[in-house]
Amino acid sequence: QVQLVESGGGLVQAGDSLRLSCAASGRTFSSYAMGWFLQAPGKEREFVAAISGIGGITYYPDSVKGRFTISRDNAKNTLYLQMNSLKPEDTAVYYCAASNRYVTVAPNDYGSWGQGTQVTVSS
Repeated sequence: QVQLVESGGGLVQAGDSLRLSCAASGRTFSSYAMGWFLQAPGKEREFVAAISGIGGITYYPDSVKGRFTISRDNAKNTLYLQMNSLKPEDTAVYYCAASNRYVTVAPNDYGSWGQGTQVTVSS
């Protein structure tokens, strides 16, 4: 298992940008596919972005494509989510997660999760 700690959330206005970070413990970070998910109050967890272990493959849902960018620095054991042109509907708790799969968008494929970081976008 890998331990994950998110940071970088906050309160911003619509149209602003934020960069989330996820620090991972352990020496095998590059062997994990990584993902970002969000969960709004009263709703199920939703897929936001995924990246393969080496970083060559990424996936996004249409709702964030062109606005959000997932990246990773395996030398620093850190995952990032750059969020631009934020909208009020992006308001949620954002979680990073690690998977033993090559790359995946399914929450059930992720075995390690961080505690989440709150992102609030005001209109």
